[in-house]
Amino acid sequence: MTDSKHSLLRVLGVAFGVAILVGNTISVGILRTPGEIAAALPSTPWFLGVWIAGGLYAMLGALTLAELAVMIPQSGGNYVFARRAMGEYPGFLIGWTDWLSCSAAVAASAIAFGEVVALSIPRLGVPQSVISVLAVLFFTAIQWPGVKQSDRSQQLLSVVKIAALLTVAIAGISSTGAVSGPSTAPAALPTGMAFVTALIVVFQSVLFTYDGWNGVTYFGGEISDPGKQIPRAMAYGVLAVVVVYLGLNVAFVHVLGIHGLAGAKFAASDAAQVMFGTRGELIVQVVTAISALGGINAILMLTSRIPYAMARDGLLPRAVARVNVGGTPVGALAVTSLVCIGLIVSGSFNTVLALAAFFYVLQYAVNFSAVFMLRRSEPDTPRPYRAWGYPVVPAIVLIGAMAFLIGSFKGDYENTMRSVAVIAISVPVYLVARRLLRGSPAI
Repeated sequence: MTDSKHSLLRVLGVAFGVAILVGNTISVGILRTPGEIAAALPSTPWFLGVWIAGGLYAMLGALTLAELAVMIPQSGGNYVFARRAMGEYPGFLIGWTDWLSCSAAVAASAIAFGEVVALSIPRLGVPQSVISVLAVLFFTAIQWPGVKQSDRSQQLLSVVKIAALLTVAIAGISSTGAVSGPSTAPAALPTGMAFVTALIVVFQSVLFTYDGWNGVTYFGGEISDPGKQIPRAMAYGVLAVVVVYLGLNVAFVHVLGIHGLAGAKFAASDAAQVMFGTRGELIVQVVTAISALGGINAILMLTSRIPYAMARDGLLPRAVARVNVGGTPVGALAVTSLVCIGLIVSGSFNTVLALAAFFYVLQYAVNFSAVFMLRRSEPDTPRPYRAWGYPVVPAIVLIGAMAFLIGSFKGDYENTMRSVAVIAISVPVYLVARRLLRGSPAI
């Protein structure tokens, strides 16, 4: 129990689950990364193929992780599963890195929103960092009264986000077609080991763009019927993301051509200028702002569930686990907002984001492993939903996560080693936290 007389409320459903997954997954990345991926794989079939493969991997991962979310219907996400399967310290490690990574993602979305507003409305005369901080404070205020209000705001933001992105996709697909190619000779598709290397690097970028499909698992203690609604929300949500991503990428290729796309630093901007002329830049700014707003609300909301769960288990001060009458973990929301604002003001969110890719996949690898571990250690625990295709499908997604982690040491050695250093630091942090907090009765 916590020191609060209130607890989380089981009032969320499938619509919220889809909305939080969409808000957590679809961000500014899909407007930027296609150009980088096309440059590495300048072939339309291969380019679209990796996006399809990424969506398939996300779907298989969702259908696997749903077993844990239904079996352990508690709010807190990755931390909850790791702690149940592997013990307190592994849970602390996953919770700590997840909280840092997600807080950095909130800061990044807020920074993106602040940049767009400052650029679009220069007459405001307000610094971009101030706009970003105000955005975090605004959504903190929106979520504070209760979870039902947070639910409504996220559903609205996700509907607007999908509508805006699909409008851009349909406009692109309906346009006259590719513009003239670049004046220089187009790059050729790599062959041999160069192709294999390019494919690995590209798939890592695609998976990072799809990251967020586990968003609904952070609300297991607030879903009204976890056994039915969590698997449905994850499947429908991933499907919605795949439709948006494929629609946008087909539009980008149609408008710019694969070689024109390969030279685009901001694919959406280049495509919009071709489709809408001088209005293209404004349209992209509006779409970017919408995507950022949906991301801030969704990620801030789910991130607050991580310290709530850790405090509930005695790994953070009990005040962090305080819940108000509306079902919002206000203690965790407050401390999470402060961390996000600190990252914005200090500019350190970039450093954390550089490490986040490794942490995200580490968390997936741990949780996919947890499916196997809990099947062995808790065979009689009720599982209203079981991972589809077990053990083959869970093994495939686990191998994929492990391959990503191994590839990180070669593809981004410097940041990977920094991630390992953060993991090493977590040991003394955990020991100190346990000593300081366990002087009082267990929570």
